[in-house]
Amino acid sequence: MIELSELERDALSELANLGVGRAAASLARMVGGQVLLSVPSVDVVSREQATALAVRGNTGSLLAVQQSFVGRFSGQALLVFPEANSLELVRAVVGDAVPLADVADMEQEAVAEIGNIVLNGCLATMANMLRQRLDMSLPEVIRTTDAQLFASDRADEDNGLVLFLFIDFRVRERDIQGYIALLMDLPSLERLKDLINDFILRATEAPVPAGQDD
Repeated sequence: MIELSELERDALSELANLGVGRAAASLARMVGGQVLLSVPSVDVVSREQATALAVRGNTGSLLAVQQSFVGRFSGQALLVFPEANSLELVRAVVGDAVPLADVADMEQEAVAEIGNIVLNGCLATMANMLRQRLDMSLPEVIRTTDAQLFASDRADEDNGLVLFLFIDFRVRERDIQGYIALLMDLPSLERLKDLINDFILRATEAPVPAGQDD
């Protein structure tokens, strides 16, 4: 199991926080109201542990927006929230005046767009700060359960890890919550860890004071 030091965890949280800040601003324009995103907490867990965490007190089905990303580090990004929140999420985008039947028809497209904004805003900012480029696939909306969300169809994939960025986001006056999970294999997580340490090194390098050159 790969582990992050406290310094690496803090740095990754800072990067993710910058990303969700950009996503919050974009979502606020989309929904015409205030969007609150928590400071993310970071954890690297096994797929089995991820399955337990995915429940997070929810007993119903989950709705997830999934996008693949490819670059120096690669994997899948998911924005996950209870399926029961989906229509409320769409209402936040299209407004309360739209009839419920029409809201249901708009659900797939609206949820995909929200996921695209959040995931792209988060990952693009992180990649930029790490001086990397990531190519993102189009968003795909999936309905699933906690047991299926992080399951792998590869029998030999015993090192599959999940990087959880717990980001509780709320649309003002609406009870809408979600979180982000990044699914990466061990080589990708190790490369991400190296990039984080490069970022930390750049951030801590102090400039040489003028007049003190050797």
